[in-house]
Amino acid sequence: MKETTEAIILKNIAAHKSFFATHQTKDIHFRLMQLKTLKKAILQYQEKIETALWQDLHKSPEEAYLTEISLVIGEIDNHLKHLKKWAAPKRVASSLHLIPASSKIIYEPLGTALIVAPWNYPFQLLINTLVGAISAGCCSVLKPSPDTPTVAKVMEDMISDNFDSNYISIVHGGRETNTILFAQRFDIIFFTGSPKVGKVVMKAAAENLTPVVLELGGKSPCIVDADANIDIAAKRIIWGKLINAGQTCIAPDYLFAHQSIKAQLLDKIAENIKLMYGDDIKKSRFYPRIVNKDAVERLSDLLNQGTIHTGGEIDIKEKFIAPTIIDNVLPDFKIMQAEIFGPILPVMSFSHIDETIDYINKNEKPLAFYYFGKNKKAKEILAKTSSGGACINDTLMHVSNHNLPFGGVGNSGLGNYHGQDSFFAFSHKRAVVTNPTWIDLPLKYVPFKYFKIIKKLL
Repeated sequence: MKETTEAIILKNIAAHKSFFATHQTKDIHFRLMQLKTLKKAILQYQEKIETALWQDLHKSPEEAYLTEISLVIGEIDNHLKHLKKWAAPKRVASSLHLIPASSKIIYEPLGTALIVAPWNYPFQLLINTLVGAISAGCCSVLKPSPDTPTVAKVMEDMISDNFDSNYISIVHGGRETNTILFAQRFDIIFFTGSPKVGKVVMKAAAENLTPVVLELGGKSPCIVDADANIDIAAKRIIWGKLINAGQTCIAPDYLFAHQSIKAQLLDKIAENIKLMYGDDIKKSRFYPRIVNKDAVERLSDLLNQGTIHTGGEIDIKEKFIAPTIIDNVLPDFKIMQAEIFGPILPVMSFSHIDETIDYINKNEKPLAFYYFGKNKKAKEILAKTSSGGACINDTLMHVSNHNLPFGGVGNSGLGNYHGQDSFFAFSHKRAVVTNPTWIDLPLKYVPFKYFKIIKKLL
């Protein structure tokens, strides 16, 4: 993709600010119409989106629909159904000392948003975020990843064909383009990517006191206890791990298996890999590829420690890494030092659940947390750990519920979105007190003649 010049970027931002100043985007009817336009555009471009995802990441049309397109369509439908209610002023009770005043919260759009998306779910993570910006009444600059150029081009065509460029624009480029963008005065920056780049974004945003939402990642643990349903755990863990070839921010990053069931669990996981993708995984149309050769080389370097239980095959030219289970992993191994972002599952064992809790709490707070076992033990572990989201006896599925907030905590992110939280992410909650003039109580005025009464009211 040809990089967008700084002059065009600055021109786009100025146009957005001018368009926002017309107040058109604040009208609820306008927002609803734009959401309907976006849904119609996605359905018209669906085949092109699926083809682009196949070309860039070898995603099957089925996986493309389930993990990208359907999530965005569902998000739009949710906003269309509830936006009027979300955006309506909310009456709140007034304190006794404010009587006879009334109080309310009104929701106003923050203004012009910068939305920066990564390459692993290039359509969903850009357009799903845009839904929140449209819903709140913002203008948007969209920045897709250069690592999935086919998808980026399709999204550019879809946006330019359906939306006024003064309202929504899309820009392209790598690190230099990001540097230009982050230096501008936006009203909000919504960034999805790594914690490393998230720190760069937050530092740049601080120069203009720009609010940020950071959707990052980290090493999300998966614990399988002694009393777990091994057949179900094996199937759901490897499904969650291998969607998009493990290039998922909420994929189970590493496995903690109780020592009494570890061998059985790993064999079951290996069985399920074959059941899902066949004996020759490289030929399966359902198994995606690694995004580029640099990523393949980075991942291949993680296979040098521990014992390979399953997989290990690599084809750099094909950008293929077979689903791989590595047993006998130790905490100081290289694979345990950073998020894997690939189809490799390192395994550690434990004899008492406190070992897993201590390990998790010694490290950065993860984006996701998975536990397989009885609900009573699950409640205890949730109470003693922290993560952005969690699933009990499943993986990934919390991201699919529009009624749940999605986001990280600490190193794994800042802020939430999805559903109503997407509307809130791009909105300012404005506090308003309305005081009538037919009465003017003297209590608050200097020289505070009624101070004793005020003290009792406060």
